[in-house]
Amino acid sequence: MKLKNTHLLVALGILSLTFSCKPKETAIEVSAGDVDATRFVSIGGIATSGFMDDALYAEGQENSLGAILSEQFKLIGGGDFKQPLMPNNSVGWSEIGLSRLILGYKTDCLGVTSLSPVRIASQGDLTGFGSYVYSSSNKFNNFGIPFIKTTEFSTPGIGNPANGQGLYNPFFTRMASDPLNGTIKADILAKNPTFFTLFTGMDEVLEYAKNGASTGNLTPVNGAVGIGFDGSITDLLIDLTGNGARGVISNIPDVTDFPYFTTIPFDGLNLDADNALTLNEIYNPIGIYFQVGKNAFVINDPTAGAFGVRQMVEGELILLSVPLDSLKCNKMGSVFPFRNEFILTNPELSEIRNTINGFNTVLSSAATNYNLAYVDSYSFFKQLKTGIVYNGISITAKFVSGGAYSLDGVTLNPRGNALLANEFITSINQKYKATIPKVDATKYRGVIFP
Repeated sequence: MKLKNTHLLVALGILSLTFSCKPKETAIEVSAGDVDATRFVSIGGIATSGFMDDALYAEGQENSLGAILSEQFKLIGGGDFKQPLMPNNSVGWSEIGLSRLILGYKTDCLGVTSLSPVRIASQGDLTGFGSYVYSSSNKFNNFGIPFIKTTEFSTPGIGNPANGQGLYNPFFTRMASDPLNGTIKADILAKNPTFFTLFTGMDEVLEYAKNGASTGNLTPVNGAVGIGFDGSITDLLIDLTGNGARGVISNIPDVTDFPYFTTIPFDGLNLDADNALTLNEIYNPIGIYFQVGKNAFVINDPTAGAFGVRQMVEGELILLSVPLDSLKCNKMGSVFPFRNEFILTNPELSEIRNTINGFNTVLSSAATNYNLAYVDSYSFFKQLKTGIVYNGISITAKFVSGGAYSLDGVTLNPRGNALLANEFITSINQKYKATIPKVDATKYRGVIFP
């Protein structure tokens, strides 16, 4: 009995220590260092605009990279962060006029009902998107413009619809001070920024990749302003830094790491004995063979011998734009090979990745030449692909369930943007001797499940 009481006393002592030795929280002294965030502007494309779930809509914009950073900058004297917001509760507007994506139940051609990204409405919010939101008293801080090319920042009339499709950017039209003749750069400079973020170059690479490298062209790494990436970056930075503004430049990620390109495996053609036999009867005469179980999908490739058809090889990618019902029920990718618009072959991937590396070399040199902070977003997105743990939460690049990307498989969701904002804050603090607190990314939502 005495021994039991001793154990009880020891246990009570440990319990007492547990509650009495709570570590004291050390307050971090917030400091602006060399950062003047009075007039902060965020410059870039789709990744900066708040475009997510394949549409521009208010909640996405309110959780844009720039908006999240601006909240932290308010701790060091930053001002308001004005954005060309869509109306509250708008269904949004995509590049082709569709509404935003949500998770809903969808029945496929096999009669299987499951959760899948679906449009929240049958069409996008034309009224909200078509509203002109600029005013002289409402100059914007967010110059994240979906689908803008770096070569277009100094292009006169880039907001002018009269130029015709592909020759103007309608996302800039609604926020431009002078849509008919003005430039994006002029509107940025009219804000007289004291601090800026620049995250550009991804859009032109992404659009080319999303087309399966079948249409369009990649911006040349070298060339004059309006033609080449380096000349256009230099032109923008000369004027941005000319008034003494400081800032941070980010390199761009390998867009082919995004879920849009990695969700469907190249060898996801699963065959039973009957289907394997049928395909062998079709393809054996040209040297293609199938087995029961996993097989590589079949694609069109003009370089693949006399018939221009071959199986995919490891490393090649299938895009989420592929019609899944055609894949499941109409033998797309087997009897009917994938068209080039739905796949990226290894030569196409090399072209895209070489361009990304070239852009990133330019961006790194620009940060050095103009004495700016530099964010390695390329490495951040690589880490997302392999998976990270944040405050005990596992976050990956897995489509829908990974926790970082929105439902278009390309843009980050609010939580992903918060994580990226912390990468920017780290670089800013290091370069400018500031102590700006990081964002608690757990306070931002991921994908919403019904």
